Amino acid sequence: MRVLVNLPAGFATCPGLAPIWSRLRAAHDVAVRSSDDLAGIRDELALASAALMWSWPELDAAALDGAPSLRFLGHIDVRRRAAELALARGLTVSTSRRCWAPAVAEMALTLILSSLRRTVDHHVAMRAGNERWVRRFPDDIDARERELTGRAVGIVGFGAVGQRLAALLAPFSCALSVHDPHLPPAIAAARGARLVGLDQLIADCDVIVLCAASNAGSRHLIGARELAALRRDAVLVNVARAALVDTDALIARLGHGDLQAAVDVFDTEPLPADHPLRRAPNLLMTPHRAGGALSSVARAFGWLVDDLEAFAAGRPLTNPLTPAAFPGLDD
Repeated sequence: MRVLVNLPAGFATCPGLAPIWSRLRAAHDVAVRSSDDLAGIRDELALASAALMWSWPELDAAALDGAPSLRFLGHIDVRRRAAELALARGLTVSTSRRCWAPAVAEMALTLILSSLRRTVDHHVAMRAGNERWVRRFPDDIDARERELTGRAVGIVGFGAVGQRLAALLAPFSCALSVHDPHLPPAIAAARGARLVGLDQLIADCDVIVLCAASNAGSRHLIGARELAALRRDAVLVNVARAALVDTDALIARLGHGDLQAAVDVFDTEPLPADHPLRRAPNLLMTPHRAGGALSSVARAFGWLVDDLEAFAAGRPLTNPLTPAAFPGLDD
């Protein structure tokens, strides 16, 4: 089978992915590209029976018209419009987007714990030699430093990441609330969570974690009104998409000094050096690293190759894309 692989250039040179490449090349005629636009892959796509790629460049109707032999698409992630078109054309589509869930959920848990226990603040102070030691125990313990155990936690978006995070939170005996308009109640119940509206979740929870997709319905889901409604000294964690939060409103809310936030995603990446978020002392930042463990990347690529092999052999796919997944895809 002629297979086009269009992924970032590092996929071809990463030593940890070499066994997957060997397996792929042993079974198929493979063309490798790394292009963000259709012009860079059009010629190879026209010859391909299968393509493995991320979500870009988006394969529109014209691109699919120019690929008469294409029968299988493997996407690490895919936007809803492209997914709907591919399935409407009768293509078999696999997506490995759930590959990131373990790492992203672990990062969310890390940010929750770091924010509640203020570990980064303590570390920075220790490095600088100006740390604060408790002298009059327990009168001068900072009340903002809290346990996660037994705390009320809300998860916004309960797909693969949200459900994995719920599993990681189970040993902490948290009171778990979930907001997801597309979620069957039985799934929340199976995780011991209440399925509630967003306003209720904000009112009830000390910790709120954003795990939702970015689409027209979720843009600025957390705006000035929602930020104002957060509990005093609440913790807000975003490991999903920057567009879920109104950044200007977040900056203003952080300025009050009674909110702790942790953010892994930003409207502009890399974050400009002079961005006001960098000056917020009550904000913990990571540079879009939540899913970026090498194990996640190996799953991302390996699962696509697994499903390509299943397709070629006439077996059911392990990670097929179906219309049920559409609400969880980015626009």
